[in-house]
Amino acid sequence: MADAKLTSVGKPKIGGAIFRAPAGSKLPTDATTALDGAFKCLGYCGVDGLVNKTEADTKEIKAWGGDVVLATTSGKKDTFKCKLIEVLNVEVLKAVKGEDNVTGDLAAGITVKENNAPQEAACWVAELLLNDGAVKRIVVPSAAITEVGEIVYKDDEEIGYEITILATADADSNTHYEYIKKGA
Repeated sequence: MADAKLTSVGKPKIGGAIFRAPAGSKLPTDATTALDGAFKCLGYCGVDGLVNKTEADTKEIKAWGGDVVLATTSGKKDTFKCKLIEVLNVEVLKAVKGEDNVTGDLAAGITVKENNAPQEAACWVAELLLNDGAVKRIVVPSAAITEVGEIVYKDDEEIGYEITILATADADSNTHYEYIKKGA
């Protein structure tokens, strides 16, 4: 039987919902255990939240006469997209521009270098608050930013980095994990 109490929206965790750590960092394996200290909060995201898109590469096999009789999958692409709007957050700048391309801090001054250096893979975590006190944690063991949208500077819109990350398979062939737990 259908149960409306099992529906939900995804709100960000208070204080920031997107976290990033260097590749190989200790990953969480549940929805509530504190994140390893290597994870840095990337702060607020834009109003469109976090979007996960999964695309399968499929080939349809047709029988004589045109009926589709089989579909085979040869691959899968798993991406996440969000707009990071804490543009004064050094961790955001390092995530978007590369660790080695950002130096300093806001008090002393930040220098950002733009170049063609490859984007390094990292571990990513998103933490969401669901209805009825439940929490959800999405863990991406390895992903790199593959796209940064246009950066708009105008007086009636927040500056932000709209990023797309491409998740790559881990040793168990999984591109991401989802952990959900009902609150106390």
